[in-house]
Amino acid sequence: MNSRVDYAWSRPGGLLEKPGAYPGATELWGYSDQFTYRNGETVDLKVHTTAKTFNVTIIRDGTNPTTVFSATDIPGIVQDTPDDAYAVGCDWSTSLSIDLGDDFAPGYYLVVFTTGDRFGRTLEQEAFFIVRPDNPSDVDVLLIHATSTLLAYNDWGGGNHYRGLPDGDRDDIPSPYSSMRRPIAAGMLRKPNSAPRNAHVDVDLPIGWVPRHPAYEWAWHQGYSRHHNDAGWANYERRFTIWAEENGYRIGHITQVELHAEPDALNDYSCVAIVGHDEYWTWQMRDHIDSYVDRGGHLARFGGNFMWQVRLDPTTGIQSCFKDPGSDPIIDTDPSRVTTAWDAPIIGRPGASTMGLTALGGAYIRYGSASARASGGFTVYREGHWALEDTDLYYGDVFGQAPVCVAAFEVDGCDYTFRYGLPYATGADGAPTDLEIIAMAPATTGGVDRWNGRVPIGAPAVEAEALLESIYPDGIPPHHQGNSYGSAMVATFSRGSGEVFCAGSTDWPYGLSEHDPFVERITANVLDRFIATRPDHDGQMKDAQ
Repeated sequence: MNSRVDYAWSRPGGLLEKPGAYPGATELWGYSDQFTYRNGETVDLKVHTTAKTFNVTIIRDGTNPTTVFSATDIPGIVQDTPDDAYAVGCDWSTSLSIDLGDDFAPGYYLVVFTTGDRFGRTLEQEAFFIVRPDNPSDVDVLLIHATSTLLAYNDWGGGNHYRGLPDGDRDDIPSPYSSMRRPIAAGMLRKPNSAPRNAHVDVDLPIGWVPRHPAYEWAWHQGYSRHHNDAGWANYERRFTIWAEENGYRIGHITQVELHAEPDALNDYSCVAIVGHDEYWTWQMRDHIDSYVDRGGHLARFGGNFMWQVRLDPTTGIQSCFKDPGSDPIIDTDPSRVTTAWDAPIIGRPGASTMGLTALGGAYIRYGSASARASGGFTVYREGHWALEDTDLYYGDVFGQAPVCVAAFEVDGCDYTFRYGLPYATGADGAPTDLEIIAMAPATTGGVDRWNGRVPIGAPAVEAEALLESIYPDGIPPHHQGNSYGSAMVATFSRGSGEVFCAGSTDWPYGLSEHDPFVERITANVLDRFIATRPDHDGQMKDAQ
Protein backbone atom coordinates (compact mmCIF):
# COMPACT_ATOMS: atom_id res chain seq x y z
CA MET A 1 0.00 0.00 0.00
CA ASN A 2 1.01 3.63 -0.32
CA SER A 3 3.25 4.59 2.61
CA ARG A 4 3.74 8.25 1.69
CA VAL A 5 4.61 10.60 4.54
CA ASP A 6 1.41 12.62 4.19
CA TYR A 7 -0.80 9.52 4.46
CA ALA A 8 -2.19 10.79 7.77
CA TRP A 9 -3.35 13.97 6.08
CA SER A 10 -5.74 11.88 4.02
CA ARG A 11 -7.63 11.25 7.27
CA PRO A 12 -8.71 14.80 8.27
CA GLY A 13 -10.20 15.12 11.71
CA GLY A 14 -8.62 12.18 13.43
CA LEU A 15 -10.89 10.03 15.53
CA LEU A 16 -14.37 11.12 14.37
CA GLU A 17 -15.47 10.22 10.85
CA LYS A 18 -18.83 11.77 10.11
CA PRO A 19 -20.09 14.10 7.37
CA GLY A 20 -20.01 17.69 8.55
CA ALA A 21 -17.84 17.00 11.59
CA TYR A 22 -15.04 19.24 10.29
CA PRO A 23 -16.41 22.21 8.32
CA GLY A 24 -14.34 23.03 5.27
CA ALA A 25 -12.59 19.65 5.12
CA THR A 26 -12.86 17.62 1.92
CA GLU A 27 -14.96 14.53 2.62
CA LEU A 28 -14.85 11.15 0.89
CA TRP A 29 -16.40 7.90 2.13
CA GLY A 30 -18.02 4.91 0.50
CA TYR A 31 -19.34 1.41 1.06
CA SER A 32 -20.75 -1.49 -0.93
CA ASP A 33 -24.39 -2.46 -0.61
CA GLN A 34 -23.42 -5.96 0.59
CA PHE A 35 -20.40 -7.59 2.21
CA THR A 36 -20.42 -10.66 -0.05
CA TYR A 37 -21.36 -11.49 -3.65
CA ARG A 38 -21.12 -14.27 -6.18
CA ASN A 39 -19.72 -14.01 -9.68
CA GLY A 40 -22.33 -12.59 -12.04
CA GLU A 41 -23.85 -10.29 -9.42
CA THR A 42 -23.55 -6.50 -9.31
CA VAL A 43 -21.81 -4.40 -6.66
CA ASP A 44 -23.42 -1.06 -5.96
CA LEU A 45 -20.94 1.43 -4.50
CA LYS A 46 -22.48 4.17 -2.36
CA VAL A 47 -20.18 7.19 -2.15
CA HIS A 48 -20.42 10.56 -0.41
CA THR A 49 -17.92 13.29 -1.26
CA THR A 50 -17.74 17.06 -1.21
CA ALA A 51 -15.27 16.92 -4.11
CA LYS A 52 -16.42 17.41 -7.69
CA THR A 53 -15.03 14.04 -8.77
CA PHE A 54 -13.37 10.98 -7.30
CA ASN A 55 -11.55 7.86 -8.48
CA VAL A 56 -12.07 4.19 -7.66
CA THR A 57 -9.53 1.36 -7.68
CA ILE A 58 -10.52 -2.21 -6.80
CA ILE A 59 -7.76 -4.54 -5.64
CA ARG A 60 -7.97 -8.29 -5.12
CA ASP A 61 -5.92 -8.36 -1.95
CA GLY A 62 -3.67 -11.05 -0.54
CA THR A 63 -0.13 -12.28 -1.21
CA ASN A 64 -0.03 -10.55 -4.58
CA PRO A 65 -2.43 -7.58 -4.53
CA THR A 66 -3.84 -7.17 -8.04
CA THR A 67 -5.79 -4.23 -9.44
CA VAL A 68 -8.82 -5.57 -11.32
CA PHE A 69 -10.80 -2.39 -11.90
CA SER A 70 -10.26 1.37 -11.97
CA ALA A 71 -12.30 4.39 -12.91
CA THR A 72 -11.51 8.10 -12.77
CA ASP A 73 -13.39 11.36 -12.61
CA ILE A 74 -16.62 9.89 -11.31
CA PRO A 75 -19.04 12.74 -10.46
CA GLY A 76 -19.17 13.36 -6.73
CA ILE A 77 -22.41 13.42 -4.75
CA VAL A 78 -23.03 15.07 -1.39
CA GLN A 79 -25.30 12.51 0.21
CA ASP A 80 -27.84 13.15 2.97
CA THR A 81 -26.74 11.22 6.05
CA PRO A 82 -28.84 10.48 9.16
CA ASP A 83 -27.36 11.66 12.43
CA ASP A 84 -27.55 8.08 13.70
CA ALA A 85 -26.23 6.47 10.52
CA TYR A 86 -24.00 4.27 12.68
CA ALA A 87 -27.18 2.61 13.98
CA VAL A 88 -29.63 2.74 11.05
CA GLY A 89 -27.35 2.98 8.01
CA CYS A 90 -26.60 5.76 5.56
CA ASP A 91 -29.15 4.98 2.83
CA TRP A 92 -26.96 6.67 0.23
CA SER A 93 -27.74 6.47 -3.48
CA THR A 94 -25.54 4.44 -5.82
CA SER A 95 -22.59 6.27 -7.35
CA LEU A 96 -21.19 3.40 -9.40
CA SER A 97 -22.31 -0.15 -10.23
CA ILE A 98 -19.83 -2.88 -11.13
CA ASP A 99 -20.72 -6.22 -12.70
CA LEU A 100 -18.67 -9.08 -11.28
CA GLY A 101 -17.46 -10.83 -14.38
CA ASP A 102 -14.62 -13.27 -14.92
CA ASP A 103 -12.04 -10.66 -13.85
CA PHE A 104 -13.36 -10.95 -10.29
CA ALA A 105 -12.14 -14.34 -9.12
CA PRO A 106 -13.33 -15.47 -5.69
CA GLY A 107 -11.44 -13.59 -3.01
CA TYR A 108 -11.25 -10.47 -0.86
CA TYR A 109 -11.47 -7.07 -2.60
CA LEU A 110 -10.41 -3.68 -1.32
CA VAL A 111 -12.19 -0.69 -2.86
CA VAL A 112 -10.00 2.41 -2.66
CA PHE A 113 -11.66 5.78 -3.20
CA THR A 114 -9.38 8.76 -3.89
CA THR A 115 -9.73 12.46 -4.58
CA GLY A 116 -7.77 15.64 -3.93
CA ASP A 117 -8.37 18.32 -1.34
CA ARG A 118 -8.00 22.09 -1.78
CA PHE A 119 -4.34 21.91 -0.65
CA GLY A 120 -3.43 19.41 -3.37
CA ARG A 121 -3.20 16.49 -1.00
CA THR A 122 -4.55 13.05 -1.81
CA LEU A 123 -7.54 11.88 0.21
CA GLU A 124 -8.11 8.12 0.49
CA GLN A 125 -10.80 5.92 2.00
CA GLU A 126 -11.47 2.21 1.73
CA ALA A 127 -14.39 -0.16 1.49
CA PHE A 128 -14.45 -3.90 0.83
CA PHE A 129 -16.44 -6.77 -0.59
CA ILE A 130 -15.93 -10.50 -0.92
CA VAL A 131 -16.57 -12.75 -3.91
CA ARG A 132 -17.40 -16.12 -2.39
CA PRO A 133 -16.33 -19.42 -3.94
CA ASP A 134 -18.77 -21.37 -6.08
CA ASN A 135 -17.12 -24.80 -5.78
CA PRO A 136 -15.95 -26.18 -2.40
CA SER A 137 -13.54 -28.54 -4.19
CA ASP A 138 -11.55 -25.46 -5.29
CA VAL A 139 -10.96 -24.46 -1.65
CA ASP A 140 -8.73 -25.97 1.03
CA VAL A 141 -9.78 -23.62 3.84
CA LEU A 142 -12.96 -21.57 4.01
CA LEU A 143 -12.20 -18.44 6.03
CA ILE A 144 -15.18 -16.92 7.85
CA HIS A 145 -14.56 -13.20 8.34
CA ALA A 146 -15.54 -11.93 11.79
CA THR A 147 -17.85 -9.22 10.48
CA SER A 148 -20.01 -9.10 13.61
CA THR A 149 -16.94 -7.97 15.56
CA LEU A 150 -16.20 -5.50 12.75
CA LEU A 151 -19.71 -4.09 13.20
CA ALA A 152 -19.30 -3.92 16.96
CA TYR A 153 -16.16 -1.77 16.74
CA ASN A 154 -16.82 0.20 13.54
CA ASP A 155 -17.33 3.75 14.84
CA TRP A 156 -17.82 5.47 11.48
CA GLY A 157 -20.59 8.00 11.96
CA GLY A 158 -19.79 8.42 15.64
CA GLY A 159 -21.06 5.27 17.34
CA ASN A 160 -20.63 1.53 17.87
CA HIS A 161 -21.32 -1.06 20.55
CA TYR A 162 -18.84 0.74 22.84
CA ARG A 163 -19.68 4.43 22.54
CA GLY A 164 -21.51 7.07 20.57
CA LEU A 165 -24.69 8.02 22.39
CA PRO A 166 -24.66 11.50 23.95
CA ASP A 167 -24.24 11.68 27.72
CA GLY A 168 -23.06 15.26 28.20
CA ASP A 169 -19.43 14.22 28.56
CA ARG A 170 -17.64 12.15 25.91
CA ASP A 171 -20.60 10.58 24.13
CA ASP A 172 -19.37 7.23 25.40
CA ILE A 173 -22.62 5.41 26.04
CA PRO A 174 -22.66 2.33 23.78
CA SER A 175 -25.10 2.13 20.90
CA PRO A 176 -27.04 -1.15 21.01
CA TYR A 177 -27.37 -0.97 17.21
CA SER A 178 -24.73 -1.06 14.48
CA SER A 179 -25.39 -0.92 10.74
CA MET A 180 -23.71 -2.85 7.95
CA ARG A 181 -24.67 -0.13 5.47
CA ARG A 182 -22.11 2.53 6.18
CA PRO A 183 -18.37 3.06 5.59
CA ILE A 184 -15.76 1.20 7.66
CA ALA A 185 -13.67 3.19 10.13
CA ALA A 186 -10.18 4.22 9.07
CA GLY A 187 -7.52 1.57 9.62
CA MET A 188 -9.65 -1.55 9.86
CA LEU A 189 -9.24 -2.44 6.18
CA ARG A 190 -5.96 -0.82 5.18
CA LYS A 191 -3.12 0.96 6.98
CA PRO A 192 0.69 1.08 7.20
CA ASN A 193 2.36 -2.15 8.33
CA SER A 194 4.15 -0.11 10.99
CA ALA A 195 0.93 0.71 12.84
CA PRO A 196 1.18 -0.46 16.47
CA ARG A 197 -0.91 -3.27 17.94
CA ASN A 198 -3.19 -3.24 20.94
CA ALA A 199 -0.70 -5.50 22.71
CA HIS A 200 2.63 -3.98 23.63
CA VAL A 201 5.51 -6.09 22.34
CA ASP A 202 8.47 -4.77 24.34
CA VAL A 203 10.88 -7.49 25.42
CA ASP A 204 12.04 -5.93 28.70
CA LEU A 205 9.89 -3.72 30.93
CA PRO A 206 11.95 -2.12 33.72
CA ILE A 207 10.97 -1.48 37.32
CA GLY A 208 8.74 1.57 37.36
CA TRP A 209 7.44 1.02 33.82
CA VAL A 210 4.25 2.95 33.14
CA PRO A 211 1.73 1.35 30.76
CA ARG A 212 0.90 3.02 27.48
CA HIS A 213 -1.57 2.30 24.70
CA PRO A 214 0.49 2.83 21.52
CA ALA A 215 -2.36 1.84 19.19
CA TYR A 216 -4.60 4.59 20.57
CA GLU A 217 -1.84 7.20 20.62
CA TRP A 218 -0.92 6.40 17.02
CA ALA A 219 -4.57 6.64 15.96
CA TRP A 220 -4.94 10.05 17.55
CA HIS A 221 -1.83 11.50 15.93
CA GLN A 222 -2.24 9.83 12.54
CA GLY A 223 -5.97 10.43 12.11
CA TYR A 224 -7.31 6.88 12.33
CA SER A 225 -10.18 5.40 14.28
CA ARG A 226 -9.31 4.64 17.90
CA HIS A 227 -10.66 1.16 17.11
CA HIS A 228 -8.40 0.63 14.09
CA ASN A 229 -6.72 -2.40 15.68
CA ASP A 230 -9.79 -4.00 17.25
CA ALA A 231 -11.22 -5.70 14.17
CA GLY A 232 -10.95 -6.04 10.43
CA TRP A 233 -9.01 -7.37 7.46
CA ALA A 234 -5.91 -5.21 7.99
CA ASN A 235 -5.32 -6.62 11.45
CA TYR A 236 -6.26 -10.28 11.34
CA GLU A 237 -7.72 -12.02 8.28
CA ARG A 238 -5.21 -10.48 5.88
CA ARG A 239 -2.25 -11.77 7.88
CA PHE A 240 -3.64 -15.29 7.85
CA THR A 241 -4.61 -15.16 4.18
CA ILE A 242 -1.18 -14.00 3.04
CA TRP A 243 0.60 -16.64 5.10
CA ALA A 244 -1.74 -19.38 3.90
CA GLU A 245 -1.44 -18.40 0.23
CA GLU A 246 2.35 -18.21 0.51
CA ASN A 247 2.30 -21.78 1.82
CA GLY A 248 0.12 -23.16 -0.95
CA TYR A 249 -3.29 -23.26 0.74
CA ARG A 250 -6.31 -22.29 -1.37
CA ILE A 251 -8.40 -19.89 0.70
CA GLY A 252 -12.08 -19.15 0.14
CA HIS A 253 -13.86 -16.29 1.88
CA ILE A 254 -17.31 -15.72 3.36
CA THR A 255 -18.54 -13.62 6.29
CA GLN A 256 -20.54 -14.25 9.42
CA VAL A 257 -23.55 -12.83 7.56
CA GLU A 258 -23.67 -15.91 5.31
CA LEU A 259 -22.95 -18.17 8.28
CA HIS A 260 -25.93 -16.60 10.04
CA ALA A 261 -28.38 -16.69 7.14
CA GLU A 262 -27.50 -19.94 5.33
CA PRO A 263 -27.63 -23.25 7.23
CA ASP A 264 -25.80 -24.98 4.36
CA ALA A 265 -23.10 -22.31 3.87
CA LEU A 266 -20.36 -24.68 5.09
CA ASN A 267 -21.50 -27.80 3.27
CA ASP A 268 -18.71 -29.85 1.63
CA TYR A 269 -15.84 -27.76 3.03
CA SER A 270 -13.28 -29.93 4.78
CA CYS A 271 -11.81 -27.13 6.89
CA VAL A 272 -13.37 -23.90 8.11
CA ALA A 273 -11.18 -21.26 9.78
CA ILE A 274 -11.79 -18.21 11.96
CA VAL A 275 -8.90 -15.93 12.84
CA GLY A 276 -8.19 -12.94 15.04
CA HIS A 277 -10.97 -11.22 16.95
CA ASP A 278 -14.33 -13.04 16.71
CA GLU A 279 -15.95 -11.61 19.85
CA TYR A 280 -19.56 -11.38 18.58
CA TRP A 281 -21.81 -14.22 17.31
CA THR A 282 -25.51 -14.80 16.74
CA TRP A 283 -27.42 -17.87 17.90
CA GLN A 284 -27.83 -18.95 14.29
CA MET A 285 -24.10 -18.67 13.60
CA ARG A 286 -23.41 -21.02 16.49
CA ASP A 287 -26.14 -23.40 15.35
CA HIS A 288 -24.64 -23.64 11.90
CA ILE A 289 -21.01 -24.02 13.00
CA ASP A 290 -22.00 -26.63 15.60
CA SER A 291 -24.02 -28.56 13.03
CA TYR A 292 -21.12 -28.44 10.58
CA VAL A 293 -18.73 -29.93 13.13
CA ASP A 294 -21.29 -32.48 14.35
CA ARG A 295 -21.61 -33.96 10.88
CA GLY A 296 -17.86 -34.28 10.40
CA GLY A 297 -16.52 -30.78 9.72
CA HIS A 298 -13.30 -29.32 11.08
CA LEU A 299 -13.13 -25.90 12.71
CA ALA A 300 -9.70 -24.27 12.98
CA ARG A 301 -10.09 -21.24 15.21
CA PHE A 302 -6.93 -19.14 15.35
CA GLY A 303 -8.62 -16.39 17.33
CA GLY A 304 -9.84 -15.28 20.71
CA ASN A 305 -12.39 -13.44 22.84
CA PHE A 306 -15.52 -15.52 22.23
CA MET A 307 -17.86 -13.39 24.31
CA TRP A 308 -21.19 -11.86 23.20
CA GLN A 309 -24.45 -13.01 21.69
CA VAL A 310 -25.83 -10.52 19.15
CA ARG A 311 -28.86 -10.46 16.89
CA LEU A 312 -28.47 -9.71 13.19
CA ASP A 313 -31.12 -8.74 10.66
CA PRO A 314 -29.60 -9.20 7.18
CA THR A 315 -32.63 -7.50 5.61
CA THR A 316 -32.12 -4.19 7.41
CA GLY A 317 -28.38 -4.71 7.91
CA ILE A 318 -28.66 -3.90 11.62
CA GLN A 319 -26.86 -5.76 14.41
CA SER A 320 -28.19 -5.51 17.98
CA CYS A 321 -26.22 -5.91 21.20
CA PHE A 322 -27.40 -4.50 24.57
CA LYS A 323 -24.81 -6.36 26.73
CA ASP A 324 -26.69 -5.68 29.97
CA PRO A 325 -29.42 -8.35 29.80
CA GLY A 326 -31.85 -6.18 31.74
CA SER A 327 -31.68 -3.54 28.99
CA ASP A 328 -32.63 -5.88 26.15
CA PRO A 329 -36.31 -5.37 25.22
CA ILE A 330 -36.83 -9.10 24.57
CA ILE A 331 -35.71 -10.28 28.02
CA ASP A 332 -39.26 -11.25 28.99
CA THR A 333 -40.39 -12.66 25.65
CA ASP A 334 -37.31 -14.54 24.36
CA PRO A 335 -34.70 -14.70 27.15
CA SER A 336 -32.36 -17.20 25.44
CA ARG A 337 -31.75 -14.64 22.65
CA VAL A 338 -30.86 -11.78 25.01
CA THR A 339 -27.74 -10.02 23.77
CA THR A 340 -25.27 -10.42 26.57
CA ALA A 341 -22.32 -12.69 27.41
CA TRP A 342 -22.83 -16.25 26.19
CA ASP A 343 -22.05 -17.59 29.65
CA ALA A 344 -25.08 -15.86 31.18
CA PRO A 345 -27.43 -18.49 32.66
CA ILE A 346 -30.42 -16.76 31.04
CA ILE A 347 -29.08 -17.83 27.62
CA GLY A 348 -28.37 -21.40 28.63
CA ARG A 349 -25.64 -21.90 26.05
CA PRO A 350 -22.12 -21.37 27.45
CA GLY A 351 -19.52 -20.28 24.93
CA ALA A 352 -17.15 -23.13 25.71
CA SER A 353 -19.66 -25.67 24.39
CA THR A 354 -18.94 -24.42 20.85
CA MET A 355 -15.32 -23.27 21.01
CA GLY A 356 -14.01 -25.27 23.97
CA LEU A 357 -12.92 -21.98 25.50
CA THR A 358 -14.61 -18.74 26.51
CA ALA A 359 -13.58 -15.12 26.97
CA LEU A 360 -14.65 -15.17 30.61
CA GLY A 361 -12.06 -17.89 31.20
CA GLY A 362 -9.30 -15.77 29.70
CA ALA A 363 -9.34 -11.97 29.21
CA TYR A 364 -6.18 -9.82 28.67
CA ILE A 365 -2.44 -10.26 28.25
CA ARG A 366 0.04 -7.45 27.58
CA TYR A 367 -2.74 -4.92 27.20
CA GLY A 368 -1.91 -1.80 29.22
CA SER A 369 -1.41 -2.90 32.82
CA ALA A 370 -3.08 -6.30 32.34
CA SER A 371 -0.47 -9.09 32.60
CA ALA A 372 2.00 -6.48 31.45
CA ARG A 373 5.18 -8.54 31.83
CA ALA A 374 3.75 -11.85 30.65
CA SER A 375 6.00 -13.65 28.19
CA GLY A 376 3.56 -13.06 25.35
CA GLY A 377 3.87 -16.73 24.45
CA PHE A 378 2.25 -20.05 25.30
CA THR A 379 3.80 -22.59 27.68
CA VAL A 380 3.55 -26.18 26.42
CA TYR A 381 1.96 -28.87 28.61
CA ARG A 382 0.90 -31.72 26.31
CA GLU A 383 4.08 -32.22 24.36
CA GLY A 384 2.85 -35.30 22.52
CA HIS A 385 -0.24 -33.71 21.02
CA TRP A 386 -0.64 -34.03 17.25
CA ALA A 387 -0.74 -30.24 16.82
CA LEU A 388 2.88 -30.07 18.06
CA GLU A 389 4.24 -32.67 15.65
CA ASP A 390 7.64 -31.67 14.20
CA THR A 391 7.78 -28.51 16.34
CA ASP A 392 10.53 -29.75 18.68
CA LEU A 393 8.43 -28.31 21.53
CA TYR A 394 8.35 -30.10 24.88
CA TYR A 395 6.79 -29.73 28.31
CA GLY A 396 7.57 -26.29 29.73
CA ASP A 397 8.78 -24.80 26.46
CA VAL A 398 7.43 -21.40 25.47
CA PHE A 399 6.62 -20.36 21.90
CA GLY A 400 5.46 -17.12 20.31
CA GLN A 401 6.82 -14.92 23.11
CA ALA A 402 7.86 -11.24 22.89
CA PRO A 403 8.48 -9.54 20.59
CA VAL A 404 6.09 -11.72 18.53
CA CYS A 405 3.51 -11.93 21.36
CA VAL A 406 1.13 -14.52 19.97
CA ALA A 407 -0.61 -14.87 23.36
CA ALA A 408 -1.65 -11.25 23.74
CA PHE A 409 -4.45 -8.69 23.79
CA GLU A 410 -7.72 -10.64 24.32
CA VAL A 411 -7.60 -14.34 25.04
CA ASP A 412 -9.84 -17.32 25.84
CA GLY A 413 -9.59 -20.08 28.42
CA CYS A 414 -11.78 -22.28 30.60
CA ASP A 415 -12.09 -23.34 34.20
CA TYR A 416 -9.38 -25.91 34.85
CA THR A 417 -7.42 -27.80 37.45
CA PHE A 418 -4.00 -29.45 37.51
CA ARG A 419 -3.44 -33.15 38.04
CA TYR A 420 0.10 -34.53 38.09
CA GLY A 421 1.44 -31.49 36.26
CA LEU A 422 -1.16 -31.39 33.48
CA PRO A 423 -4.16 -29.06 33.08
CA TYR A 424 -7.68 -30.47 32.76
CA ALA A 425 -10.97 -28.66 32.10
CA THR A 426 -13.39 -28.99 35.01
CA GLY A 427 -16.46 -28.55 32.81
CA ALA A 428 -17.94 -26.05 35.29
CA ASP A 429 -18.21 -23.44 32.54
CA GLY A 430 -19.52 -25.77 29.82
CA ALA A 431 -16.17 -26.85 28.39
CA PRO A 432 -16.26 -30.30 26.74
CA THR A 433 -15.19 -33.24 28.86
CA ASP A 434 -12.67 -34.37 26.22
CA LEU A 435 -10.98 -30.96 25.92
CA GLU A 436 -7.21 -31.35 25.63
CA ILE A 437 -5.36 -28.27 26.85
CA ILE A 438 -2.11 -28.20 24.87
CA ALA A 439 -0.60 -24.93 26.07
CA MET A 440 -1.44 -22.03 28.40
CA ALA A 441 -0.52 -18.47 29.34
CA PRO A 442 -1.61 -16.50 32.47
CA ALA A 443 -4.12 -13.68 31.90
CA THR A 444 -6.09 -11.21 34.00
CA THR A 445 -9.65 -10.00 33.59
CA GLY A 446 -8.54 -6.39 33.23
CA GLY A 447 -6.15 -3.64 34.22
CA VAL A 448 -5.72 -2.28 37.72
CA ASP A 449 -4.97 1.38 38.48
CA ARG A 450 -1.71 1.55 40.44
CA TRP A 451 -0.96 5.15 39.45
CA ASN A 452 -3.69 7.10 41.24
CA GLY A 453 -5.56 7.98 38.05
CA ARG A 454 -2.55 9.37 36.18
CA VAL A 455 -2.44 6.53 33.65
CA PRO A 456 -5.23 5.42 31.28
CA ILE A 457 -6.33 1.87 32.12
CA GLY A 458 -7.52 -0.21 29.19
CA ALA A 459 -10.37 -2.56 30.09
CA PRO A 460 -10.40 -1.95 33.88
CA ALA A 461 -10.92 -5.08 35.97
CA VAL A 462 -13.88 -3.39 37.68
CA GLU A 463 -15.76 -3.60 34.35
CA ALA A 464 -15.41 -7.37 34.42
CA GLU A 465 -16.72 -7.44 37.97
CA ALA A 466 -19.77 -5.39 36.96
CA LEU A 467 -20.38 -7.70 33.98
CA LEU A 468 -20.35 -10.80 36.19
CA GLU A 469 -22.86 -9.19 38.52
CA SER A 470 -25.19 -8.37 35.62
CA ILE A 471 -25.13 -11.79 33.96
CA TYR A 472 -25.30 -13.80 37.20
CA PRO A 473 -28.18 -12.09 39.09
CA ASP A 474 -28.62 -15.14 41.34
CA GLY A 475 -24.99 -15.19 42.41
CA ILE A 476 -21.60 -15.43 40.70
CA PRO A 477 -20.55 -19.10 40.34
CA PRO A 478 -17.51 -20.39 42.25
CA HIS A 479 -15.25 -20.56 39.20
CA HIS A 480 -15.55 -16.77 38.84
CA GLN A 481 -15.15 -15.90 42.50
CA GLY A 482 -12.14 -14.87 44.53
CA ASN A 483 -9.74 -13.52 41.92
CA SER A 484 -9.43 -11.79 38.57
CA TYR A 485 -7.23 -14.41 36.95
CA GLY A 486 -7.69 -16.44 33.80
CA SER A 487 -5.62 -18.19 31.14
CA ALA A 488 -5.11 -18.15 27.42
CA MET A 489 -5.22 -21.69 26.09
CA VAL A 490 -4.51 -23.71 22.98
CA ALA A 491 -6.89 -26.67 23.00
CA THR A 492 -8.69 -29.29 20.92
CA PHE A 493 -11.80 -31.40 21.29
CA SER A 494 -14.18 -33.57 19.28
CA ARG A 495 -17.80 -32.75 18.58
CA GLY A 496 -20.05 -35.31 16.92
CA SER A 497 -18.06 -36.65 13.97
CA GLY A 498 -15.90 -33.55 13.71
CA GLU A 499 -13.08 -31.77 15.48
CA VAL A 500 -12.25 -28.30 16.78
CA PHE A 501 -8.86 -26.65 17.30
CA CYS A 502 -8.88 -23.40 19.26
CA ALA A 503 -5.80 -21.19 19.64
CA GLY A 504 -7.51 -18.93 22.17
CA SER A 505 -5.81 -15.61 21.30
CA THR A 506 -6.75 -12.70 19.08
CA ASP A 507 -3.10 -12.21 18.15
CA TRP A 508 -2.27 -15.65 16.76
CA PRO A 509 -2.20 -14.20 13.18
CA TYR A 510 0.72 -11.96 14.19
CA GLY A 511 2.76 -15.09 14.81
CA LEU A 512 2.15 -16.00 11.17
CA SER A 513 2.97 -12.59 9.71
CA GLU A 514 6.12 -12.45 11.89
CA HIS A 515 7.03 -15.99 10.73
CA ASP A 516 7.42 -17.49 14.17
CA PRO A 517 8.49 -21.04 13.23
CA PHE A 518 6.51 -22.73 16.00
CA VAL A 519 3.29 -20.84 15.26
CA GLU A 520 3.70 -21.57 11.56
CA ARG A 521 4.29 -25.28 12.13
CA ILE A 522 1.33 -25.66 14.51
CA THR A 523 -0.95 -23.81 12.10
CA ALA A 524 0.16 -26.03 9.22
CA ASN A 525 -0.33 -29.16 11.34
CA VAL A 526 -3.92 -28.13 12.07
CA LEU A 527 -4.77 -27.20 8.50
CA ASP A 528 -3.16 -30.29 6.99
CA ARG A 529 -5.02 -32.60 9.38
CA PHE A 530 -8.35 -30.85 8.84
CA ILE A 531 -8.05 -30.61 5.07
CA ALA A 532 -7.35 -34.34 4.77
CA THR A 533 -11.04 -35.27 5.10
CA ARG A 534 -14.19 -33.64 3.81
CA PRO A 535 -17.61 -33.84 5.53
CA ASP A 536 -20.46 -35.55 3.75
CA HIS A 537 -24.07 -34.52 4.28
CA ASP A 538 -24.86 -37.76 6.12
CA GLY A 539 -22.13 -37.14 8.66
CA GLN A 540 -19.73 -39.71 7.16
CA MET A 541 -16.16 -38.79 6.36
CA LYS A 542 -14.55 -39.14 2.96
CA ASP A 543 -11.11 -38.37 1.62
CA ALA A 544 -10.60 -34.85 0.29
CA GLN A 545 -10.09 -34.78 -3.44
